[in-house]
Amino acid sequence: MILNEMDVAYPFVEVKEDENGVLKDIKFKNTDNFNFAYDIVDKLAEKTPEKLAMLYVDKELNERRFSFQEMSRYSSQAANYFSFLGIKKGDKVMLVLKRHYQFWFSILALHKIGAVVIPATNLLLKSDFEYRLKAGNIDAVVCTAEGEVSKELEKACKNYKNLKVKILVGAQRNGWRSFNKEVKYFSTVFKRPTGENEIKGTDPSIMFFTSGTTAYPKITTHNFLYPLGHYVTAAYWHRVQRDGIHFAISDTGWGKALWGKIYGQWLCEAAIFTFDFDDFEPRKILKMIEKYKITTFCAPPTVYRTLVHLKLEKYDLSSLVHVTTAGEALNPEIWNKFHDATGLEIFEGFGQTETTLTIGNLVGTVPRPGSMGIPSPQYNVKIMLSNGEIAGPEEVGEIVIETKENTPCGLFVEYYGDKEKTQNTWYDGYYHTGDTAYMDEDGYFWYVGRVDDVIKSSGYRIGPFEIENEIMKLPYVLECAVTPIPDPIRGQAIKASIVLANGVEGSEKLKREVMATLKKNIASYKWPKVVDFTKNLPKTISGKIQRKEIREYDWNNDKN
Repeated sequence: MILNEMDVAYPFVEVKEDENGVLKDIKFKNTDNFNFAYDIVDKLAEKTPEKLAMLYVDKELNERRFSFQEMSRYSSQAANYFSFLGIKKGDKVMLVLKRHYQFWFSILALHKIGAVVIPATNLLLKSDFEYRLKAGNIDAVVCTAEGEVSKELEKACKNYKNLKVKILVGAQRNGWRSFNKEVKYFSTVFKRPTGENEIKGTDPSIMFFTSGTTAYPKITTHNFLYPLGHYVTAAYWHRVQRDGIHFAISDTGWGKALWGKIYGQWLCEAAIFTFDFDDFEPRKILKMIEKYKITTFCAPPTVYRTLVHLKLEKYDLSSLVHVTTAGEALNPEIWNKFHDATGLEIFEGFGQTETTLTIGNLVGTVPRPGSMGIPSPQYNVKIMLSNGEIAGPEEVGEIVIETKENTPCGLFVEYYGDKEKTQNTWYDGYYHTGDTAYMDEDGYFWYVGRVDDVIKSSGYRIGPFEIENEIMKLPYVLECAVTPIPDPIRGQAIKASIVLANGVEGSEKLKREVMATLKKNIASYKWPKVVDFTKNLPKTISGKIQRKEIREYDWNNDKN
């Protein structure tokens, strides 16, 4: 997608392609004060004010269409509202908004103010919020009124005294400001800050909580250049069309939403489709694609595993020109079944919360079922052996990104408040992803697994420690380990291996009691599928539990 002077991304992005349209190089320029809200969305409002920015459908199937002009005005209105409530540059604001269109107003508004956005899922419970509020030093929260999540937040806030304001979207409640009621009284013009409030491209703009295996979630920090890093994501992987509509499944509480629901798509001047559903129903998703003539689609492998079991020929999917997947490795069998049913090839990609698209089956390349693709020119990607040497073809090693000469646009800045964790993953001129792979003779990367024990289930990344911490609170538990097991739909499900205290007998009743406790205290996507009572856990000489041995046994035997 060669840019011209009329494109809003032109002042900031420079690409070079070969004769087949394969991306060979990308550079970013004029980034000192880049701000996505002003430099892309507001510019699009000037250039094509009536052009569709987002087609929104709520769970009752009511439609709303937002132009770029409306996105610009509503975000400025929200920026004035937030400023009135005391939110200022550098403040950390958690957004728990599901797929409500107010998420887009809010994130753009916070970009205009220079505040730091912290997306969070509505599946979190009191203990999840308690940790996140304190670890992230949260200043304000904007939360959906739907479901019980605002009540869980209220419980967590009782033990956190640094919150400036709580803002509720969709209803009114004591102790909360009402977004829908109050925002309409504010001006739709918000002037770009100057002087001491000027926003720099290197200022922090986004913080994601990302799961680890031996501790609570890390906090990945990105700066205001992060959106530019997603140009490749949308233009060369999603292959969005300026006059098309892109549909990404992800909820706004996860980093993947920013891959597919705002930044790269609007940099390419494409519209996005948002379906604000509660429960995933594959037939409804197919009907949405059919009705709204979706042109490009992205979903985790879990979704494709579900779709291939439906009679896809019953749906008119002819508007689709390109489909993509990421989040975990896609089974080649699923790739083939989907291709046989639709004629569409699924273009796989790889990246992390700490990055943008790093490896992918990009425009001009031929996808190989099961392969992540080739490295994006945006990143200098290598595979490193455990001895620090760069791997050759077919050698398994850790995926690393070289940063000796420069830090790529899109790579995170740090783990907030934790220099040690930052240095443990970013050292000697490389960022270490913690994921392993090998490269074939043609330069295609093939995923192997995590260096650590993060579980990937239905597109979620889940750290065992949070679940183990809750299990260990039970008085009859001596020790435990949480590991992934094979699951035909979710890719991986969760297993809890528990050693009971002396004198306690394992039973089905006790398993149900464990599960009942977990369901009260941890988010639903972390619930184990299997609870197994065992006499002991495999350990190293130093006494550390070896989750790897449990995992390998289960995957080799596959009895779950």
